[in-house]
Amino acid sequence: MPEPILEVRQLSVAYQSDRGPVLAVDRVDVDVAPGEFLGIVGESGCGKSTLLFAIAQLLSPPAGVVAGSVVFKGRDMVRLTDAELRAVRWSEFSVVMQSAMNALNPVKTVAAQMLDVCKAHTSMSRSEIRQRSEDVLRLVSIDPVHLDSYPHQLSGGMRQRAMIAMALLFTPDLVIMDEPTSALDVVAQRSLMVQIKELQQKLGFAVIFVTHDMSLVSHFSDRLMVMYAGQVAELGLTRQVFDKPLHPYSRGLLEAFPSIRGPKLHLLGIPGSPPDLARPPAGCLFAPRCPSVMAVCSTATPELYDVDGDLVRCVMYANGPGDLAGTPDPALSVSGGPS
Repeated sequence: MPEPILEVRQLSVAYQSDRGPVLAVDRVDVDVAPGEFLGIVGESGCGKSTLLFAIAQLLSPPAGVVAGSVVFKGRDMVRLTDAELRAVRWSEFSVVMQSAMNALNPVKTVAAQMLDVCKAHTSMSRSEIRQRSEDVLRLVSIDPVHLDSYPHQLSGGMRQRAMIAMALLFTPDLVIMDEPTSALDVVAQRSLMVQIKELQQKLGFAVIFVTHDMSLVSHFSDRLMVMYAGQVAELGLTRQVFDKPLHPYSRGLLEAFPSIRGPKLHLLGIPGSPPDLARPPAGCLFAPRCPSVMAVCSTATPELYDVDGDLVRCVMYANGPGDLAGTPDPALSVSGGPS
């Protein structure tokens, strides 16, 4: 395996509140290799976007990193000054925000916004910036004539692709994407995902892609990380997670999505609601919603266990894949959950 360009170790992020700190990201460990496509999925509020903002060092009060490190190409991003971060952003890693209409300045043309980025991070001349801006627009299949358009004059898909073009201005090694397809219809989503994958393969940058839609990354990501209540519930090769999900939460997410092929199946979903992270329950955070809950789950705090190369946070695998730590307790099981 190549040396990772990003190493996240025991990263924890808390939001300060009147009720005390709320741990939104809890001891996350993950590596990203050069050219890798890592998908991060989970319900709304599970900590996906907070994790991305912590990696990119874009957190603002009341959020803050309380523990851990984010080492990008040998530098711990958590400990860099604002000036040092400015030298790294855009040139070595960039971020594509969730809603392009909100992220783009509505009173500036696309060209003016690209000019601002280039002037802030390089000493390129105006003519060089114009040429580079035209080049990156062509990369995302947008006619350079739209450089002089305002965001409201572009379609939703074009705005999102313009954001990706801005992220690629300096051909970074890592592009972080926070649900870039959430405002698009399914046809535009598919088109954008195909284009992102083609650009990644052509230019060789790594991608961290956050979404709440597991099916969206099923054919595009190399590895998949499933988050629940700020923790990593499961992490493994995408096909392995889809074909043989180990964590009950991963199975629940997959069973909540309809298939367009094969016979009709009853969708089960996941009963209950995510825990209140200001007052998290003891033991496993998923236990109150888990169909495979055991008595030990209410007291034992599960770690990440390695099962055939897949990491899973569940006490059923504490003794290895062939020797489960216990069997589900029918008296504790939640009705209506995935089987």
